[in-house]
Amino acid sequence: MEAPGRRRASHSPQAQRHRVRVKREGAASRQRRSSSGSSGGSVSPPGHCQSSSPGHRKQHSRPEGKWKRERHDHPRRDHAERRHRDRSEGNEHRRKKNGDRERHREWSDRGRTHSKRNGGSHPEAGMSGREREAQLLSTQQGEREYYNERRRQNRSQCQLLNDENPESNDSQANSVNAAQVKEEPNFELSGALVEDTNTFRGVVIKYNEPPESRIPRKRWRLYPFKNDEPLPVMHIHRQSAYLLGRQRRVVDIPIDHPSCSKQHAVLQYRLVEFTRTDGTPGRRVRPYIIDLGSANGTYLNNQRIESQRYYELREKDLLKFGFSSREYVILHDCSDTAEVDAKEGQNEEDEGVES
Repeated sequence: MEAPGRRRASHSPQAQRHRVRVKREGAASRQRRSSSGSSGGSVSPPGHCQSSSPGHRKQHSRPEGKWKRERHDHPRRDHAERRHRDRSEGNEHRRKKNGDRERHREWSDRGRTHSKRNGGSHPEAGMSGREREAQLLSTQQGEREYYNERRRQNRSQCQLLNDENPESNDSQANSVNAAQVKEEPNFELSGALVEDTNTFRGVVIKYNEPPESRIPRKRWRLYPFKNDEPLPVMHIHRQSAYLLGRQRRVVDIPIDHPSCSKQHAVLQYRLVEFTRTDGTPGRRVRPYIIDLGSANGTYLNNQRIESQRYYELREKDLLKFGFSSREYVILHDCSDTAEVDAKEGQNEEDEGVES
């Protein structure tokens, strides 16, 4: 059983007013929950309904109102940002469109000014295709007539000048004749492509054999001497050409002296025509020497020869290359070798005396 004092206190007017207040607050909190659930399904902050004192209610009512304001203001901010973005994009699209229109107007104005300068005009939009063609044909005919008239005037002026100055006419005729006498074009092979393809063992050869090259029937030989000392004989009748130089990879007769070029000279056999003693023509194979543009030159009988030019060789001719001390005497199997044998015998006697 409850105490009588407490029962009396529960029936006091202050307690009744407190109960009414609590009922109203509970109804208000339930209404807020229902409204928040219908709008977004949000839940009110916990502990608000349990508060019974007015001070506690005032402390929790402020955050709830601020949270509601933020919740309601958020879609507004998104809508405002979207509208601002759409407005800026629309302005940018409008600016691009206006820029394209201005460029189109500028190009159309340029075309009109160009047509005005040339004396023509753009065909009207209402004109048909035949009318445009007729207009273009008329303008072309007008231009032809204009240029034909100018040509006639120039011809008449030139004719008058020629009638007044006949000497100048003669000089012009002479100049025309001189122009006709000019050398005709030569369409023969220049050899430039052959030079690019003339390689042997990966080295480009500076020389190409002529079409009259032949292998000789006579057995030609080279007798080298170094300071009057004979060296081994070289047989040079097995090929139509022999390349001489320092580049042992491609040359046929090596010359190791530093004053000689890598590809110094060529000994070439050529088929040439000659006249016999009885006056009849004949052909024979003769040896020739040609210098390939060497730095220190080639010497025939102690005289330097021109480069890129053939020189005929005869029996007992003496060849020297650059500043080398070696001398080469050219002979064949039917030649008189008495002088060479005498030199060899003299060298043998000198060697016997020295020993």
